[in-house]
Amino acid sequence: MTTQMNLEGNGRAASLGALAGGVSTIVFTIVHDLLISNIWFMLLPMLVAGALCGALLSWSYGLLVAAPSGRSWLAYNLIHLGLLILLGLVSLLLLEPVTTMAALAASGEMPGDLFGQALPMTAVYTVLMAGLITMGYGYSWKKFGAVLLTSVTLVLLLGHNVFILGLIDIPRGSFYLVGKMFGLIILLDGVYMVVFALLAWRRPTAVTGQISTNLKADYPEF
Repeated sequence: MTTQMNLEGNGRAASLGALAGGVSTIVFTIVHDLLISNIWFMLLPMLVAGALCGALLSWSYGLLVAAPSGRSWLAYNLIHLGLLILLGLVSLLLLEPVTTMAALAASGEMPGDLFGQALPMTAVYTVLMAGLITMGYGYSWKKFGAVLLTSVTLVLLLGHNVFILGLIDIPRGSFYLVGKMFGLIILLDGVYMVVFALLAWRRPTAVTGQISTNLKADYPEF
């Protein structure tokens, strides 16, 4: 996948990312409705979250990568996706269960107390991973700040059910639900990656292609 991307500044990258995030949110909602439950009543806040995550992810990518391409875009997204999945595994390894899935389902409320208990571990993990990501693209405080902002937003808006996994006693027969959750996250990011790549795909016209050929013939130094 070597598609060259047409990103004329980080503003364009952010706007295309927001649009791609909105599209992926709608696909996510449809699949969630078919496989798990109806969440259409949450569509508006999810669209806002999807657009924000999409805008920040593409904006930070445009800041870190000098020559945007399909391959580097795929790699950047897979890094964030992999670290989000790894966060769930770290939560399962480091945290002890304090409640059950049945109790959570019965309460019908957002588990704010669980978020608070998992926050210290999640904060340390997020900062460390943002630093590692930035080092791979030539470290600078500006790049680190952009990646950290992106990582924090992704973890809080997309990974809030991921980093509390270790605090929930999950019966062995219910682990398929965890698989569904990660599957939906992978679907969300997959649709987002494809839509963004299509929107940003550089399509040279016959005229610009001919101009480029003439320039190379007349001015070899180009």
